[in-house]
Amino acid sequence: MGAVAFLACAVQVYAGKLLRTGPATRGLYAAIRHPQYLALGGAGLGLAILWPRFLTLVLLAVMLFLYYLLARDEERRMLARFGDDYRAYMERTGMFLPRLSGSRPPPAEARRPLTAARGLAIVLALLVAMVGAGFAARAYTVRHLPLAAIGPVDVLTITPEDLAAARDILPAVLEAPAVAAKLGDSRDRAGRVLAYFIPIDYTMQGMIADTGDEWKLFTRHATIPMITDFVLHPVAHLAEGHGHRDAATHGAAMHESPAMKRRVIFVGVSAPGRTLASPADDFGIAVTRRPLFFVDLHLHTGEVLAIRDTAPGSGWGTVPTPMF
Repeated sequence: MGAVAFLACAVQVYAGKLLRTGPATRGLYAAIRHPQYLALGGAGLGLAILWPRFLTLVLLAVMLFLYYLLARDEERRMLARFGDDYRAYMERTGMFLPRLSGSRPPPAEARRPLTAARGLAIVLALLVAMVGAGFAARAYTVRHLPLAAIGPVDVLTITPEDLAAARDILPAVLEAPAVAAKLGDSRDRAGRVLAYFIPIDYTMQGMIADTGDEWKLFTRHATIPMITDFVLHPVAHLAEGHGHRDAATHGAAMHESPAMKRRVIFVGVSAPGRTLASPADDFGIAVTRRPLFFVDLHLHTGEVLAIRDTAPGSGWGTVPTPMF
């Protein structure tokens, strides 16, 4: 939405420049003076949510401050060029938000100068707001994850429905001798064990562990189409194949459909100097995460189809990747 609004405003601004119609004061510019910068701020916020890293939030705060400086400089130049006409426009519109009905802005000449101290205070306020919002969104996300302790492991699924399926299937799988032996060795070395219960063809599984070359998206030329399909159809993995449920000729195909299979990636989670007491602690700050092994199983029968160890790191090697 931010990108679309930015492009719409850019067309209006440059059309006015080419046609020499003066400052842009119609469309979104009739409500606020800098809709392009507001749109870019919205696009930056969307990117921060899509790629949730604290560095992204810090850069977003810096970007917003720089656009504020640009907006002030543009208004100074517009006042110098268009004088009272632009001053009247400033008085009836807000800078980044619509002006409340009946509110009276201070005269343009009464605006406080942007001193170094005031600029620093604005930057610090933006940093606190952005990073604080990141911590709040992170805590909200962890509280609402489909996450539960099942036997000796903490299990995270994509949907609540899959968590219910995991509760039914995993206890027997975890007691299988080969799986139990690996878990016993893992729990001796890790504080907790987190199991990602995901579709066997989950597009982003390479960010959890190195489960095979086909999930190292950076080595594939089809990365952008794959990610686009995943973003537009995030739960298609869970529904594939169900359309032929009642057709006898598709019985065998249904049994082998990826939608009928799940991959369980086991990750050791520990934190130096402290005890992880609950599943939510798996996503605490400064925890160490180490992929251990993964198990492929059939969703309906609980049959273990394969067990494989994983290499250290994720599909991106030792490059840190998001936790959830």
